[in-house]
Amino acid sequence: MENFLVSINYTGWILHVLLALPLAGAVAVALTSAAVAKRLALGITIIEFLLSAPLWFMVNTATGTMELVATVPWIPQWGINYAVGIDGISLMMVLLTTMLMPLCVLGSFSYITHREPGYYALLLVLTTGMIGVFVALDMFLFYVFWEVMLVPMYFLIGIWGGKNRLYAALKFFVYTMAGSLLMLVAIIVMVRVAAVMGGGKVSFSYFHLLSYAQTPIMGRLAPWLFLAFFLAFAIKVPIFPFHTWLPDAHVEAPTAGSVILASVLLKMGTYGFLRFAVPFFPNVAFSSGVTTVVVSLAVIGIIYGALVAMVQPDIKKLVAYSSVSHLGFAMLGIWAASIQGVQGALMVMIGHGFSTGALFFLIGMIYERRHTREIDAYGGIAKVVPIFSLILTFVALASIGLPGLNGFVGEFLVLIGSFQQFPIATGIATTGVIFAAAYLLWALQRMIFNKLDKPDNETIPDLTRRELIVLVPLLIGIVWMGLYPKPVLDRMEPAARRYILTAKGMPIPGEAVTPTRGAAQ
Repeated sequence: MENFLVSINYTGWILHVLLALPLAGAVAVALTSAAVAKRLALGITIIEFLLSAPLWFMVNTATGTMELVATVPWIPQWGINYAVGIDGISLMMVLLTTMLMPLCVLGSFSYITHREPGYYALLLVLTTGMIGVFVALDMFLFYVFWEVMLVPMYFLIGIWGGKNRLYAALKFFVYTMAGSLLMLVAIIVMVRVAAVMGGGKVSFSYFHLLSYAQTPIMGRLAPWLFLAFFLAFAIKVPIFPFHTWLPDAHVEAPTAGSVILASVLLKMGTYGFLRFAVPFFPNVAFSSGVTTVVVSLAVIGIIYGALVAMVQPDIKKLVAYSSVSHLGFAMLGIWAASIQGVQGALMVMIGHGFSTGALFFLIGMIYERRHTREIDAYGGIAKVVPIFSLILTFVALASIGLPGLNGFVGEFLVLIGSFQQFPIATGIATTGVIFAAAYLLWALQRMIFNKLDKPDNETIPDLTRRELIVLVPLLIGIVWMGLYPKPVLDRMEPAARRYILTAKGMPIPGEAVTPTRGAAQ
């Protein structure tokens, strides 16, 4: 207990509270009535965001190292600690998560009408799991949080989803669990090898394992260990051809579930590559064979996702496939390992959270009015829901990558940063921007700009004040990141440069090269 108090006093209490508050709140919400549950959940998520917002100023991102680091013994006989920390990359992911959760709760107020305490309690548990993934610095703790977020999402889809919710929930669970178990095996092997090399010291510490990742014994196992991490994170991104769970999960999930899936959960895959898979095994990750495979799959995902989205009759499934395309750009930037490419990948991750999250909110709002997601069921509704139509058009243009909005910055940086390394692949990937314009503008034309020729559409009410409150923060984020992304880029740049140096096996300025890591430091 004394060690825990010293740790909190020394490093600050904020990360501990961000993890504990939603979990404690979930218990309280689950025990209240339906009327109280939603308001209590909203209050807790708003407090969570207000507590996390000062991290923007508190975290010193200039060095690219972990800040607010706390390490407390958890299961010491197994070398497992409660270890957390935050840098410029995880800072942005945490803030994105805490900003979205109150919007997801508020956006569910009139749509979730049964088992409400359980629904909002699961959203809070999911919040702890997502934040935990971004701040964990112990591999066992990381794995626990990785699995914690899987369970509430499974129930959110399986209980509050659409008519095929059980199939979608099971598919999501099986895909993610399969990758997770492979990653757990790889973690245990790494711990065992590090213990042999370290004189018997068993530790799941991220930094401890990183220091032994380039030893000769680990090097011989590296291709298999990297493959296990790769599959876990590739499924979560999802990279083609591991994407097949995503459209089903998105379509069947409740609106808040779709928003969380697109805006946060998918980013855990790309975050996993940036934080774990590539830094642990840079020689394998950037070998010619693996680079060719990853870049090829990224480009295929960009084109395939866009082309399949173009022929979808269901607007929600269209947006789901667009995520496969957008995250393909992120993977291309990560493997370019240039400052523009990595920064662009991070901007794609954040920008996709704003624009695609807003799209799923809008789809949910119109679905609650017409109870259909078929594009052909609409047409000309701009005449009756002008505010909805204006915002939908604005967000769609952001997703396309219109200059001045968030989508343009990330994709432009990725293409600039990738061209020198992969000119042909980058040239092909560029066509994905054209296809994105095709599928989204065509969908807009059919939904809101054609003739108002269906009687059911003539009496659709426009957006309510509550729905506008949900959308406005996302619209502000879209404009801010499109017109003035410098503050975000500045805070992420040192951590991005550190990733690049690690990926290229170059020494990090100001840090001694240890015998165990050699040039990989």
